[in-house]
Amino acid sequence: MGDFILSYFSLDLPNNLIQALEYANRVLEKQTLLLQQVSEKNHLRVLKAFQKYKVSTYHLIGTTGYGLGDSGRDTLDQVIAFIMGTERAIIRHQFVSGTHAIASALFGALRPGDHFISVTGLPYDTLQQVIGINKRLPGSLVDFGVSYDILPLNDNNKIQTELLDDYVKPNTRLFIIQRSKGYEWRDSISISQIEEFVQYVKSKYPNIDIFVDNCYGELVEDKEPGHVGVDLMAGSLIKNLGGTLAPAGGYIAGRADLVQKAANRFTAPGISMDIGATLGNLRLLYQGLYLSPLTVTEALKGAIFSAAFWQKLGYEVHPKPEEPRTDIIQAIKLNSKEKMIAFCQGLQKGSPIDSHIVPYPSEMPGYTDEVIMAGGTFIQGATSEFSADGPLREPFIVYMQGAISHTYVKKANICAALELMKEGLL
Repeated sequence: MGDFILSYFSLDLPNNLIQALEYANRVLEKQTLLLQQVSEKNHLRVLKAFQKYKVSTYHLIGTTGYGLGDSGRDTLDQVIAFIMGTERAIIRHQFVSGTHAIASALFGALRPGDHFISVTGLPYDTLQQVIGINKRLPGSLVDFGVSYDILPLNDNNKIQTELLDDYVKPNTRLFIIQRSKGYEWRDSISISQIEEFVQYVKSKYPNIDIFVDNCYGELVEDKEPGHVGVDLMAGSLIKNLGGTLAPAGGYIAGRADLVQKAANRFTAPGISMDIGATLGNLRLLYQGLYLSPLTVTEALKGAIFSAAFWQKLGYEVHPKPEEPRTDIIQAIKLNSKEKMIAFCQGLQKGSPIDSHIVPYPSEMPGYTDEVIMAGGTFIQGATSEFSADGPLREPFIVYMQGAISHTYVKKANICAALELMKEGLL
């Protein structure tokens, strides 16, 4: 491992890697100004939220037990709602993942007998089990009598609004948009696309709400789904909004009545958002949120660099280096199981934590296929820091995301490339 790091810093590298490194740096330099412009807008909105709700030292202390009268918790909810462009929000470290937050939102918004439509195709792996797709798991939405349909994106990766009439039923209550590509080889859904969909739905189906799985998308553009009229959204704090500091958690934001229903599912009716100890985590949640526009920008720089670097080495990437971004995920198509494993093992060698550990594919809760993950992060599984993962299935695509600093991403990419070369795969 030490040889890898030494080689990187001394630039004692094969010519093809040096050329790819130089090319990727040039591509990134061309896009840095645009990234900075978006970042500054988001910085200002976050700062304005902190100032508007008078975030103070005592808000950082936290509570124990029931958490009655936790002004830091309640103020943080207001701050998140402002940043997300919504009436109300709930942000809690007790959400165990983005999937948990999304599940609470869906179970809050839907009732037995209701019907919803996923308008961006098949949802992400873990959400499929929440819904009960292909397998009626106990406690899933299907198990509770909720039905669904899957509307695939068209060949241009656009929502097929012209087909909605064929899917909408009298009991349809919700449209679901997955903003990020997830484990798919497709465009992620931009804010402008979401806005166009919202306008169409509100004019034609005014009684059907719109939910957005906002994971990986927060602060990538200068607006959030709430700013364009989405009714409800949810996401994770160990992704974008955690700023690499949040130890755990998630959020739900949207129309006040829908957030209230989600909170009732998250805790219990009558308890809702009014109690819940913060246990000394508030400073990290506030500080991580304050830093999040910076870390998201670093993640985007890392993604653009990675796209250009691996494209130069002959691999298909999505999105391409010059394409606009609406989430932090960068997909690289490796086309073989052996390359995918070597890639992740090399990337792990460039990590600050567990750099000596060798990752292998394994089963993970919520996933159908074995998954391999490179993630030597300070917060376990924090895709806001830097990681790469993917299911072991054709065509063997690895999904990279996050960065505390894009410089670390450069180093890790070099390590991954050297590992492939060592195995005779590059």
